[in-house]
Amino acid sequence: MFKKNTIIITIFSILLLVFTTYVLADSFLITRVYSQVEYETANETTSTLTDPEEDQSEKDSGNETGEPVTTESSYQDDNIQITIKEYETNDTTVYVADIQLSDASYLQTALAQGLYGKNVTAETSETAESVGAILAINGDYYGSQERGYVLRNGVLYRSSAESGQEDLVIYEDGSFEIINESEISAEELLANGAVQILSFGPALIENSSIAVSEDEEVGKAKASNPRTAVGIIDELHYVFVVSDGRTDESEGLSLYELAEFMESLGVTTAYNLDGGGSSTMYFNGRIVNNPTTTGNSIKEREVSDIVYIGY
Repeated sequence: MFKKNTIIITIFSILLLVFTTYVLADSFLITRVYSQVEYETANETTSTLTDPEEDQSEKDSGNETGEPVTTESSYQDDNIQITIKEYETNDTTVYVADIQLSDASYLQTALAQGLYGKNVTAETSETAESVGAILAINGDYYGSQERGYVLRNGVLYRSSAESGQEDLVIYEDGSFEIINESEISAEELLANGAVQILSFGPALIENSSIAVSEDEEVGKAKASNPRTAVGIIDELHYVFVVSDGRTDESEGLSLYELAEFMESLGVTTAYNLDGGGSSTMYFNGRIVNNPTTTGNSIKEREVSDIVYIGY
Protein backbone atom coordinates (compact mmCIF):
# COMPACT_ATOMS: atom_id res chain seq x y z
CA MET A 1 0.00 0.00 0.00
CA PHE A 2 2.81 2.38 0.98
CA LYS A 3 4.66 1.61 -2.26
CA LYS A 4 1.48 2.25 -4.29
CA ASN A 5 0.95 5.64 -2.62
CA THR A 6 4.57 6.55 -3.25
CA ILE A 7 4.20 5.76 -6.95
CA ILE A 8 1.00 7.81 -7.20
CA ILE A 9 2.64 10.78 -5.44
CA THR A 10 5.70 10.51 -7.71
CA ILE A 11 3.57 10.43 -10.87
CA PHE A 12 1.48 13.34 -9.63
CA SER A 13 4.63 15.36 -8.83
CA ILE A 14 6.07 14.70 -12.29
CA LEU A 15 2.81 15.73 -13.98
CA LEU A 16 2.63 18.86 -11.85
CA LEU A 17 6.22 19.75 -12.75
CA VAL A 18 5.55 19.21 -16.46
CA PHE A 19 2.38 21.30 -16.30
CA THR A 20 4.10 24.12 -14.38
CA THR A 21 7.01 24.11 -16.82
CA TYR A 22 4.60 24.32 -19.76
CA VAL A 23 2.62 27.17 -18.20
CA LEU A 24 5.81 29.15 -17.55
CA ALA A 25 7.14 28.45 -21.04
CA ASP A 26 3.80 29.39 -22.60
CA SER A 27 3.73 32.63 -20.61
CA PHE A 28 7.31 33.75 -21.21
CA LEU A 29 9.03 31.68 -23.92
CA ILE A 30 6.76 30.05 -26.49
CA THR A 31 6.15 32.40 -29.41
CA ARG A 32 2.66 32.53 -30.87
CA VAL A 33 2.11 34.65 -33.97
CA TYR A 34 -1.47 35.78 -34.60
CA SER A 35 -1.01 38.18 -37.51
CA GLN A 36 1.64 39.93 -39.59
CA VAL A 37 1.94 43.68 -40.04
CA GLU A 38 3.13 45.35 -43.23
CA TYR A 39 4.94 48.63 -42.61
CA GLU A 40 5.65 51.14 -45.33
CA THR A 41 8.81 53.10 -44.66
CA ALA A 42 10.33 56.08 -46.36
CA ASN A 43 13.95 55.63 -45.48
CA GLU A 44 14.96 58.42 -47.77
CA THR A 45 13.31 60.85 -45.35
CA THR A 46 15.47 59.72 -42.43
CA SER A 47 19.13 60.53 -42.23
CA THR A 48 22.27 59.89 -40.30
CA LEU A 49 23.85 62.59 -38.19
CA THR A 50 25.54 65.40 -40.01
CA ASP A 51 28.57 67.38 -39.03
CA PRO A 52 27.57 70.48 -36.97
CA GLU A 53 29.50 72.78 -39.34
CA GLU A 54 27.68 71.31 -42.33
CA ASP A 55 24.46 71.62 -40.36
CA GLN A 56 25.12 75.34 -39.81
CA SER A 57 25.91 75.91 -43.48
CA GLU A 58 22.59 74.32 -44.42
CA LYS A 59 20.81 76.60 -41.98
CA ASP A 60 22.62 79.62 -43.34
CA SER A 61 21.57 78.70 -46.86
CA GLY A 62 17.95 78.49 -45.74
CA ASN A 63 17.78 74.72 -46.25
CA GLU A 64 16.05 75.36 -49.58
CA THR A 65 16.28 71.73 -50.64
CA GLY A 66 13.93 70.63 -47.87
CA GLU A 67 16.43 67.99 -46.74
CA PRO A 68 16.48 67.09 -43.01
CA VAL A 69 18.82 69.10 -40.81
CA THR A 70 20.21 66.99 -37.99
CA THR A 71 22.63 67.28 -35.11
CA GLU A 72 23.41 64.90 -32.27
CA SER A 73 20.38 66.20 -30.37
CA SER A 74 18.00 67.58 -32.99
CA TYR A 75 16.17 66.85 -36.20
CA GLN A 76 14.22 69.19 -38.44
CA ASP A 77 12.49 68.91 -41.79
CA ASP A 78 9.32 70.40 -43.25
CA ASN A 79 7.08 68.18 -41.13
CA ILE A 80 8.98 67.08 -38.04
CA GLN A 81 10.96 68.99 -35.43
CA ILE A 82 12.68 67.14 -32.59
CA THR A 83 14.96 68.48 -29.88
CA ILE A 84 16.43 66.24 -27.18
CA LYS A 85 17.52 67.65 -23.82
CA GLU A 86 19.00 66.02 -20.72
CA TYR A 87 17.79 66.94 -17.22
CA GLU A 88 18.77 66.03 -13.66
CA THR A 89 16.03 65.65 -11.06
CA ASN A 90 15.71 63.59 -7.87
CA ASP A 91 19.23 62.19 -8.39
CA THR A 92 18.08 60.88 -11.75
CA THR A 93 19.03 61.57 -15.37
CA VAL A 94 16.00 62.23 -17.55
CA TYR A 95 15.95 62.55 -21.35
CA VAL A 96 13.23 64.62 -22.98
CA ALA A 97 12.45 64.66 -26.70
CA ASP A 98 10.38 67.73 -27.58
CA ILE A 99 8.42 67.01 -30.76
CA GLN A 100 6.42 69.27 -33.06
CA LEU A 101 4.64 67.81 -36.07
CA SER A 102 2.80 69.21 -39.06
CA ASP A 103 0.46 66.19 -39.07
CA ALA A 104 -0.54 63.55 -36.52
CA SER A 105 0.24 60.73 -38.95
CA TYR A 106 3.95 61.04 -38.09
CA LEU A 107 3.22 59.81 -34.54
CA GLN A 108 3.09 56.05 -35.01
CA THR A 109 3.55 52.67 -33.34
CA ALA A 110 5.23 49.46 -34.47
CA LEU A 111 5.22 45.85 -33.34
CA ALA A 112 8.40 43.83 -32.86
CA GLN A 113 9.36 41.81 -35.95
CA GLY A 114 6.28 43.20 -37.69
CA LEU A 115 4.20 40.56 -35.91
CA TYR A 116 1.29 40.64 -33.49
CA GLY A 117 1.44 37.73 -31.08
CA LYS A 118 2.62 36.38 -27.77
CA ASN A 119 6.27 36.51 -26.69
CA VAL A 120 7.21 38.22 -29.96
CA THR A 121 9.91 40.71 -28.98
CA ALA A 122 12.88 42.72 -30.24
CA GLU A 123 15.06 45.53 -28.94
CA THR A 124 13.54 48.99 -29.28
CA SER A 125 16.40 50.04 -31.56
CA GLU A 126 15.90 47.01 -33.81
CA THR A 127 12.19 47.69 -34.28
CA ALA A 128 12.88 51.40 -34.76
CA GLU A 129 15.41 50.72 -37.50
CA SER A 130 13.08 48.26 -39.22
CA VAL A 131 10.45 50.99 -39.75
CA GLY A 132 12.84 53.85 -40.43
CA ALA A 133 11.99 55.68 -37.20
CA ILE A 134 13.69 58.97 -36.49
CA LEU A 135 12.82 58.86 -32.79
CA ALA A 136 11.41 55.96 -30.78
CA ILE A 137 10.64 54.84 -27.25
CA ASN A 138 9.48 51.49 -25.92
CA GLY A 139 5.71 51.04 -25.83
CA ASP A 140 3.35 49.29 -23.42
CA TYR A 141 4.73 45.74 -23.88
CA TYR A 142 1.28 44.46 -24.82
CA GLY A 143 2.72 40.95 -25.09
CA SER A 144 3.20 40.67 -21.33
CA GLN A 145 -0.56 40.96 -20.78
CA GLU A 146 -3.38 38.58 -21.66
CA ARG A 147 -6.01 41.33 -21.73
CA GLY A 148 -6.16 45.07 -22.41
CA TYR A 149 -6.87 46.89 -25.65
CA VAL A 150 -4.32 46.79 -28.45
CA LEU A 151 -5.05 49.29 -31.25
CA ARG A 152 -2.09 50.22 -33.41
CA ASN A 153 -2.08 52.52 -36.42
CA GLY A 154 -5.83 52.10 -36.77
CA VAL A 155 -5.82 48.28 -36.59
CA LEU A 156 -7.60 46.66 -33.63
CA TYR A 157 -5.68 43.56 -32.54
CA ARG A 158 -7.15 42.93 -29.08
CA SER A 159 -10.47 44.13 -27.72
CA SER A 160 -10.69 42.14 -24.47
CA ALA A 161 -11.05 44.65 -21.63
CA GLU A 162 -9.17 44.56 -18.34
CA SER A 163 -11.39 45.75 -15.50
CA GLY A 164 -10.29 49.16 -14.21
CA GLN A 165 -7.46 49.47 -16.77
CA GLU A 166 -6.56 53.07 -17.64
CA ASP A 167 -5.50 53.57 -21.28
CA LEU A 168 -4.09 56.34 -23.41
CA VAL A 169 -6.07 56.88 -26.61
CA ILE A 170 -4.48 58.81 -29.48
CA TYR A 171 -6.96 60.05 -32.06
CA GLU A 172 -6.59 60.69 -35.77
CA ASP A 173 -6.16 64.43 -35.15
CA GLY A 174 -3.30 63.72 -32.72
CA SER A 175 -5.23 64.53 -29.54
CA PHE A 176 -4.85 62.48 -26.34
CA GLU A 177 -7.51 61.09 -24.02
CA ILE A 178 -7.35 58.90 -20.91
CA ILE A 179 -10.10 56.27 -20.78
CA ASN A 180 -11.09 53.36 -18.54
CA GLU A 181 -11.61 50.05 -20.31
CA SER A 182 -14.54 49.29 -17.99
CA GLU A 183 -16.43 52.28 -19.40
CA ILE A 184 -16.00 52.05 -23.18
CA SER A 185 -15.23 49.31 -25.68
CA ALA A 186 -12.29 49.26 -28.07
CA GLU A 187 -14.74 49.10 -30.98
CA GLU A 188 -16.41 52.33 -29.82
CA LEU A 189 -13.07 54.07 -29.53
CA LEU A 190 -12.10 52.94 -33.03
CA ALA A 191 -15.42 54.25 -34.37
CA ASN A 192 -14.74 57.55 -32.59
CA GLY A 193 -11.49 58.03 -34.52
CA ALA A 194 -8.90 56.38 -32.27
CA VAL A 195 -5.76 55.20 -34.09
CA GLN A 196 -3.62 54.11 -31.11
CA ILE A 197 -4.53 52.67 -27.71
CA LEU A 198 -1.71 52.13 -25.22
CA SER A 199 -2.61 49.93 -22.26
CA PHE A 200 -0.10 50.17 -19.41
CA GLY A 201 -0.54 53.24 -17.25
CA PRO A 202 -1.47 54.84 -15.11
CA ALA A 203 -2.24 58.33 -16.35
CA LEU A 204 0.29 60.76 -14.91
CA ILE A 205 -1.31 64.07 -15.91
CA GLU A 206 -4.95 64.79 -16.76
CA ASN A 207 -6.28 68.26 -17.51
CA SER A 208 -2.85 69.69 -16.66
CA SER A 209 -2.98 68.25 -13.11
CA ILE A 210 -1.10 65.34 -11.49
CA ALA A 211 -3.28 62.23 -11.61
CA VAL A 212 -1.34 59.86 -9.29
CA SER A 213 -0.85 59.85 -5.53
CA GLU A 214 2.56 60.05 -3.86
CA ASP A 215 2.55 56.35 -2.93
CA GLU A 216 0.98 54.97 -6.11
CA GLU A 217 3.02 52.38 -8.03
CA VAL A 218 2.77 49.90 -10.89
CA GLY A 219 2.14 46.40 -9.56
CA LYS A 220 5.15 45.26 -7.53
CA ALA A 221 7.55 47.75 -9.10
CA LYS A 222 10.25 49.35 -6.98
CA ALA A 223 9.72 52.89 -5.77
CA SER A 224 12.52 54.23 -7.96
CA ASN A 225 12.80 52.96 -11.52
CA PRO A 226 13.84 53.72 -15.04
CA ARG A 227 10.66 55.19 -16.58
CA THR A 228 9.12 55.89 -19.96
CA ALA A 229 6.27 58.33 -20.56
CA VAL A 230 4.57 60.23 -23.35
CA GLY A 231 2.79 63.56 -23.07
CA ILE A 232 1.06 66.24 -25.11
CA ILE A 233 1.61 69.97 -24.58
CA ASP A 234 -0.76 71.35 -27.18
CA GLU A 235 -1.89 70.57 -30.73
CA LEU A 236 0.69 68.33 -32.46
CA HIS A 237 3.26 69.21 -29.77
CA TYR A 238 4.45 66.17 -27.78
CA VAL A 239 7.17 64.98 -25.44
CA PHE A 240 8.74 61.54 -25.14
CA VAL A 241 10.41 61.11 -21.73
CA VAL A 242 12.79 58.38 -20.55
CA SER A 243 14.65 58.31 -17.24
CA ASP A 244 17.63 56.19 -16.29
CA GLY A 245 17.65 54.30 -13.00
CA ARG A 246 18.97 51.48 -10.81
CA THR A 247 22.57 52.69 -11.08
CA ASP A 248 24.91 54.70 -8.86
CA GLU A 249 24.77 57.54 -11.39
CA SER A 250 20.97 57.63 -11.70
CA GLU A 251 18.61 56.45 -8.97
CA GLY A 252 15.34 56.39 -10.90
CA LEU A 253 11.94 57.97 -10.35
CA SER A 254 8.75 57.08 -8.53
CA LEU A 255 5.49 57.49 -10.45
CA TYR A 256 4.73 60.66 -8.54
CA GLU A 257 8.19 62.10 -9.25
CA LEU A 258 7.69 61.29 -12.93
CA ALA A 259 4.29 63.01 -12.85
CA GLU A 260 5.82 66.08 -11.20
CA PHE A 261 8.48 66.20 -13.89
CA MET A 262 5.91 65.85 -16.68
CA GLU A 263 3.89 68.64 -15.10
CA SER A 264 6.99 70.88 -15.14
CA LEU A 265 7.19 70.39 -18.93
CA GLY A 266 3.74 71.93 -19.33
CA VAL A 267 1.92 68.86 -20.59
CA THR A 268 -1.87 68.69 -20.46
CA THR A 269 -2.02 64.87 -20.63
CA ALA A 270 0.75 62.40 -19.81
CA TYR A 271 0.80 58.62 -19.61
CA ASN A 272 3.17 56.09 -18.07
CA LEU A 273 4.48 53.34 -20.37
CA ASP A 274 6.44 50.18 -19.58
CA GLY A 275 9.50 50.98 -17.48
CA GLY A 276 12.39 49.28 -15.74
CA GLY A 277 14.66 47.42 -18.13
CA SER A 278 12.34 48.25 -21.02
CA SER A 279 12.90 52.02 -20.80
CA THR A 280 14.75 53.02 -23.97
CA MET A 281 14.99 56.11 -26.16
CA TYR A 282 16.33 55.77 -29.71
CA PHE A 283 17.21 58.75 -31.89
CA ASN A 284 18.62 58.79 -35.41
CA GLY A 285 20.55 55.55 -35.18
CA ARG A 286 21.69 55.54 -31.56
CA ILE A 287 20.43 54.81 -28.05
CA VAL A 288 20.14 58.05 -26.08
CA ASN A 289 19.80 56.71 -22.53
CA ASN A 290 21.34 53.84 -20.54
CA PRO A 291 18.84 50.94 -20.48
CA THR A 292 19.34 48.44 -17.66
CA THR A 293 17.33 45.76 -15.92
CA THR A 294 19.55 45.07 -12.91
CA GLY A 295 21.93 48.03 -12.93
CA ASN A 296 24.89 45.70 -13.48
CA SER A 297 25.00 46.09 -17.25
CA ILE A 298 23.74 48.59 -19.82
CA LYS A 299 21.68 46.64 -22.30
CA GLU A 300 18.33 46.96 -24.03
CA ARG A 301 15.53 44.63 -23.01
CA GLU A 302 13.58 43.11 -25.86
CA VAL A 303 9.99 44.39 -25.92
CA SER A 304 6.90 43.78 -28.01
CA ASP A 305 6.31 47.29 -29.38
CA ILE A 306 7.46 50.87 -29.77
CA VAL A 307 6.02 54.37 -30.12
CA TYR A 308 7.88 56.39 -32.73
CA ILE A 309 8.14 59.46 -34.91
CA GLY A 310 8.74 58.86 -38.61
CA TYR A 311 7.33 58.53 -42.11
